[in-house]
Amino acid sequence: MNKIELRLLCELMKNSRRSDRELAKALGVSQPTVSRTLKRLETKGYVKEYTILPDFAEIGFEIMAITFAKLREHLTREELEKARNDVREMINRESSSIILGMSGMGCEADRVIISLHEDYPMYSSFMRFLKNQTFVKAGEVQSFVIDLTDKDHFLPLSFSSLARYILRSERITEKQACKKEIE
Repeated sequence: MNKIELRLLCELMKNSRRSDRELAKALGVSQPTVSRTLKRLETKGYVKEYTILPDFAEIGFEIMAITFAKLREHLTREELEKARNDVREMINRESSSIILGMSGMGCEADRVIISLHEDYPMYSSFMRFLKNQTFVKAGEVQSFVIDLTDKDHFLPLSFSSLARYILRSERITEKQACKKEIE
């Protein structure tokens, strides 16, 4: 990824509503350069989607849950694929509020799910559903629950700070490269 691509991606992370003209001004390049670069980023898969981050509490969600789960040991590839398909089917059928589901490691788990829930009974229902899956170790499901109605959040979800971090890191790397060239 070249410097313009990275800077454009970061500008979009901060505010994806800006026009190509506004982005060009922020980057110090022409509007056609922004349009071509953006198309290239989309084609390469760097841009997954354009979306917004709503105030979840304002649209009716009281709870965000970060759930850690451990799958049963010795699942065959077929069982694992069936489990994935079952969950995808449930998500499509019930318009699930799962916003992320990935494998990983830590917290004595190998799966993490981030989900939104209208209230505690909906969250409890989701947890029962999850624990009843044959591929999940029922006793190894734990959640960290966030009250979205609490107005005292330390750092709400945003990609702006990540964009600033990437740009700062990029400048540091660039300065280090220049310093090495001088030496």
